[in-house]
Amino acid sequence: MNDLMRPALYDAYHDILPVTRENHTAQNYEVVGPICETGDFIGHARDLSIAPQALLAVLSAGAYGMSMSSNYNTRPRAAEVMVDGSRVHLVRERETVPQLYAAEKIIA
Repeated sequence: MNDLMRPALYDAYHDILPVTRENHTAQNYEVVGPICETGDFIGHARDLSIAPQALLAVLSAGAYGMSMSSNYNTRPRAAEVMVDGSRVHLVRERETVPQLYAAEKIIA
């Protein structure tokens, strides 16, 4: 919900694939985020061949991922990664909780 708002806001579709191909029977999944809110989903009814704790790639998040993200519920924003063919570039590191608090001031 705070990482990628497009599915919740206007039912945007993003392909979701396992980072590593698994030889498991495909099952139908609801792909959701870590915040217990109705709008915290990434994809509904996705057939995926994955093992428990599998790492997933959400494709085509594009330029709006970071610009629409938030720190709702004190969650650091995700890292930005650019994939160019077989090359992967870290564009922006994941925020940390201390960075979220760094600009705050105590009222005296």
